[in-house]
Amino acid sequence: MRWRTILADAALAAVLAALSAVTVDPIVLVQPDSTRVDALAYVLIVVACSALVVRRRYPLLTLAVATTAVSAYLIVGYPYGPVLGAVAVAVYSLVLVWPVRRAVLAAGAALVVLLAHLVFSLGTLPALVGLVPGSAWIVVPFAIGTVVRLNRRAAVRERAAEARRAADDERLRVAQEVHDVVGHGLAAITMQADIALHLLPTKPEQAETALTAISETSREALDELRATLAVLRDNTERVPTAGLARLGALAERITASGTPVHTVVTGAVRPLPPGADLAAYRVVQEALTNVLRHAGPATATVRVDYGAEAVRVEVTDTGAGGTELARRHGAEGHGIAGMRERVTALGGSFEAAPAAHGFRVAADIPAPETRSAR
Repeated sequence: MRWRTILADAALAAVLAALSAVTVDPIVLVQPDSTRVDALAYVLIVVACSALVVRRRYPLLTLAVATTAVSAYLIVGYPYGPVLGAVAVAVYSLVLVWPVRRAVLAAGAALVVLLAHLVFSLGTLPALVGLVPGSAWIVVPFAIGTVVRLNRRAAVRERAAEARRAADDERLRVAQEVHDVVGHGLAAITMQADIALHLLPTKPEQAETALTAISETSREALDELRATLAVLRDNTERVPTAGLARLGALAERITASGTPVHTVVTGAVRPLPPGADLAAYRVVQEALTNVLRHAGPATATVRVDYGAEAVRVEVTDTGAGGTELARRHGAEGHGIAGMRERVTALGGSFEAAPAAHGFRVAADIPAPETRSAR
């Protein structure tokens, strides 16, 4: 890329030098008071334009050489022409990379040198007349360069902000996954451990069943947690590790924890888009986890309806924890807030509120049928 930019700048310098050299003789005809063009004029044109080759690497040197050569060109009395463009390009290049204060000082010094020919040719007072048009070769590229620089900085800041937003979104997404997996697993393990402690003194054989359930639940939770963390470690595309296909196993695990779960599936069962499938499963999982934590002695019912355009999941329970759950999650804690964010991010709708008996969670998640599914 460095050599490509150098070649581009060399091409710019060559074009500007050729344009200045070709037009200098015709310009003399419309500026009869100017000095006749000779070899020195062409040398100064070449020197001024050649400085542009290193304008990106040495912007101050470029401005100094171009301004000195052009000023000498004008002091001798050669006609105005495209050669002044070398100074303009040099000022523009300097403004892009230098701090504003230093750029102002350098451009101001270049302006003084560039307009020195007015004093030599006209004297101090008449030179003031040519101050405004002469300064345009410095002021205009300075202003353009400043605007370009501000736009570039704004673009860089926007890209950085976008990268931060993407990183924050990814962290929140992973945090939600970890919360759902660990929270559900710990809730189920806690209930099963309580059952085991209660049965151990009198019915040790049934306590063994609860301990076996603890082992299976913890193993499944660890597997899901490893899969979720592997996404960050390997920096690969996130592949959902759970879906409604595992609904039966989830219901069995909650039932083994002491809360019977009844599942009702209606509609034409079909593979769902990965995002919708994962969101539906996580909603059911988190809702059942809340039943374990807050409902007390209760039963739960999970309904899944496969519609043509969406899948609807609904979890209700018969416990007495609806009011308590509403009170504890009135400001929407991680669980309910996470379910809502999952569903709404996919364009769906979500409800969570106390029911006549217990609590009800419902979500409609867009999942249009594909032709292959039909």
